[in-house]
Amino acid sequence: MVEAAYLDTPQGRRLAYHRTRGTGPCVVFLGGFRSDMTGTKAQHLEDWARARGRAFLRFDYSGHGVSGGDFLTLGIGDWAEDARAAIAALTEGPLILVGSSMGGWISLLLARGMPERVAGLVTIAAAPDFTEDAMWDGFDAAQKAALLADGVVHLPSDYGAPYPITRHLIESGRANLVLRDPLTLPMPVRCLHGTADADVAEAVALRLLAHAEGPDIRLTLVKGADHRFSGPEELALIVAAVEDVTARSGR
Repeated sequence: MVEAAYLDTPQGRRLAYHRTRGTGPCVVFLGGFRSDMTGTKAQHLEDWARARGRAFLRFDYSGHGVSGGDFLTLGIGDWAEDARAAIAALTEGPLILVGSSMGGWISLLLARGMPERVAGLVTIAAAPDFTEDAMWDGFDAAQKAALLADGVVHLPSDYGAPYPITRHLIESGRANLVLRDPLTLPMPVRCLHGTADADVAEAVALRLLAHAEGPDIRLTLVKGADHRFSGPEELALIVAAVEDVTARSGR
């Protein structure tokens, strides 16, 4: 296995990444909360890109995977900064962003902040504003009090050890919400979501579709697909969505 390369960001964080050289637009994969760049979707897209001579980038946010940093000190704004730093240093020209779960939120922040570079956007089980809507709003009074007093609470997870949720994570998310203010997406956008997603409700995908404004935004609901969205048919849908937005981008 090829070892990761490392990028030191302007914020002083050290990010691990894998970059595939090729033609553009460059496809950038943005992973989920406490996920990493070795997941099935990221590696499948890398294999697809390499087979077609396409430029591709996957990386670990700080505090994730093999990147440096302490997860408990970081939040949405920090990980969005990581994504911007990786894109600035490691890519050129137009981009196709592919954001999974939290990466869907990060990709929306990037598309809003640098629309001149984002030629197309694909979200997979996107979780915009989840720190506010799924975490903070879901806490009971005791959890909210503990978070404010102690700076952290722990939530159970179906994927391993309990999630530590910090006050910084909640406050950083609150400073980077995308569903409260106008969200204009002038590029082709394809949103993919499974009806059996137990982590991000189908209603979130519908809310994003209703909220975002743009000339070419489509949502595909896949009956029976779960949050991982990593079965053979789901992976084929992801690739098809990337090819679709690339073709429609004209870049």
